[in-house]
Amino acid sequence: MRVLLTGASGFVGSHLLRHLLTNTDWDITCPVSFHHKGLPARIASAVCDLRWTDRVDVVHWDMRAPADPLTLHQFEDCDVIMNVASESHVDRSIAHPVTFVQNNTSLMLNILEVARAIKPRLFLQMSTDEVYGPAYGDHRHAEWEPAVPSNPYSASKAAQEVIAISYWRTYGVPVVLTNTMNIIGEMQDGEKFLPKIIKCLRAGRPLLVHTAPDGTPGSRFYLHARNLADAWLFLTRRYTEDEPEVTTLGGETIRIAMGPAQYRDGAFTRPERYNIVGEREVNNVELVHLVGEAMGLDSAVVDDLIEPIAFHASRPGHDLRYALDGSRMARLGWEPPVPLEKSIETTVRWSLDNPLWLEL
Repeated sequence: MRVLLTGASGFVGSHLLRHLLTNTDWDITCPVSFHHKGLPARIASAVCDLRWTDRVDVVHWDMRAPADPLTLHQFEDCDVIMNVASESHVDRSIAHPVTFVQNNTSLMLNILEVARAIKPRLFLQMSTDEVYGPAYGDHRHAEWEPAVPSNPYSASKAAQEVIAISYWRTYGVPVVLTNTMNIIGEMQDGEKFLPKIIKCLRAGRPLLVHTAPDGTPGSRFYLHARNLADAWLFLTRRYTEDEPEVTTLGGETIRIAMGPAQYRDGAFTRPERYNIVGEREVNNVELVHLVGEAMGLDSAVVDDLIEPIAFHASRPGHDLRYALDGSRMARLGWEPPVPLEKSIETTVRWSLDNPLWLEL
């Protein structure tokens, strides 16, 4: 099988590339442009084993523009499209909303046009918990709750979703959506929260931590990039089985075999959607202490470096808490292979051993 993987030079995409190479015999085609935080070193790291070099085909394509016929020809034998590519930094979306949203919607349209032409068996679309907006109290958003994005980044991801749904219904593109919590891991951009924690604690610099006005820290369900990759491999295998299969979960019928939009009971059904979630909720202060513990720092030293700051005042459109209900994937039998503490320990150790990545 051949996979068309976008975003392979990015943080999440490179972990997905490595996971697919390690756990399958599939060939991977990777369109890249290196204009949007992508780095050649991430792809090189994933294909460092010489046995894998003949399984990866890197194609230069800036996804903001339609694929020309020669580029499209290189994608024609791909059975699965995994679309990871997107701008993802909230602060940048707030500072430059027009170009940010234009980028994410343009690349979505252009990769869907590729799908319309090559007719893959599966189109996996990566989305985010942030499309639902904040989760208040103890609530966890289930699949298909209303989208109420809070900032241009999350709005652009919600736009990607609805564009993909329109191609599913109009053209029969076999779209499956996944919404994912905050992802951590090795080779992450230094602008993200976990690398910022490591940098500040290593240098003994104050670290701004978003809190509510009453001092309650924000919280997330953090997920290692390998766990996201494992979930996508799990779903891909289910949706590319040769024989149709129907699984009933708690009274809900799920069609495993893919096909064009189905019309039944007087209405079109929706494409499949899955939440991919870390195993437990962690607030911002707790995460800083977990990183400090992995670095061997005293808890009192870590406390002295934490500077609470009102979440909306410092970042308009920022949400204090995100949470997704991951029970659907759990009922299918998937669970994250890398525990949270192990994820943090591995990421911290790798980052300290490779400090140049913290400066990106």
